[in-house]
Amino acid sequence: MGDTLLRVKDLRVHFPATRSWQEALHGERPVIRSVDGINLEIKRGEIFCLVGESGCGKSTTGKAILRLVTPTTGEIYYQGQSLYQLTRSAFRPYRRRLQMIFQDPFSSLDPAQTIQEIVAEGLAVHGLYPGRRERRDRVLQALDEAGLRPAKTFLHRYPHELSGGQRQRVVIAGALILEPEFIVADEPVSALDLSVRAEIIQLLLQLREKRGLTFLFITHDLALAKLIGDRLAVMYLGKIMETGTAASIIDQPLNPYTKALVSVIPSLHPVSPEQRLLLQGEIPNPRHIPAGCRFHPRCPVAQQEKCEVLEPPLELKQDDRYVACHLVPRPEGYVTPGIWEKRSRGTS
Repeated sequence: MGDTLLRVKDLRVHFPATRSWQEALHGERPVIRSVDGINLEIKRGEIFCLVGESGCGKSTTGKAILRLVTPTTGEIYYQGQSLYQLTRSAFRPYRRRLQMIFQDPFSSLDPAQTIQEIVAEGLAVHGLYPGRRERRDRVLQALDEAGLRPAKTFLHRYPHELSGGQRQRVVIAGALILEPEFIVADEPVSALDLSVRAEIIQLLLQLREKRGLTFLFITHDLALAKLIGDRLAVMYLGKIMETGTAASIIDQPLNPYTKALVSVIPSLHPVSPEQRLLLQGEIPNPRHIPAGCRFHPRCPVAQQEKCEVLEPPLELKQDDRYVACHLVPRPEGYVTPGIWEKRSRGTS
């Protein structure tokens, strides 16, 4: 695996919420803490999966990385350059290098544009391939790479004339045409049939090998994350609960929340009902996040004196495994001030 390509440091994205009359009377300004202080490192050439239940902040994280939403605080470093310190014009070249595949291809495509116009739009925005014939050839190449063959037959069609899988391939072609280095794939197969999912996943894996792409792959499917991911982070209510290699986390989860997610993964050899950890209740309202560990209201092993009072930091618990849980012991002989470094006790 290569060097660090992208680093997320203490990212927070809070949205203003509608005030009740009591909050307005007291001058309170409630916020929805969609992303609430996360740290990530994504290495060049890897597929890093971000998993969790709906509403945990996964998609907002991906959009904040690409500056599609404005963060409240935090920094995004791409090859050591802080993206949030760049002016709009200075950030423009990074738009080509950082692309996104959205979850719903139908809503992300303009129904009034032809496929050729949609895929070529990025070239027009960045002033690339100004010649009409040259631009058309580049669109044909991108469509062919995305698996739409013969590419000429798709140029003058509209999104509503395509299947779900074909529309997602158009979105992928629109991202590929700018020759990016890093792609945020936000649930790219969740709206597709099972057979089409396999085709799109295979396409993304081939593109990773062919172009050396790096992916932040956002999904709620842990089985898929284990299949394609190199490393993953488990997110809950705006926080990272556990991070490490995909295989180690799913084969041996440490955080109770991760254990609950893993226990219900469909399998040819399912666990017994007694071994399943079925979570009770709903995810708390992000306007009113619980004190202490934010998972404790649903955690089957929560301890009142710790979990309901102190918020656990994301700390090293095993080799390359960071976990936010008071009940998972730290390794003996290590001090873990944060996700960025692992220091032996007594050294600087």
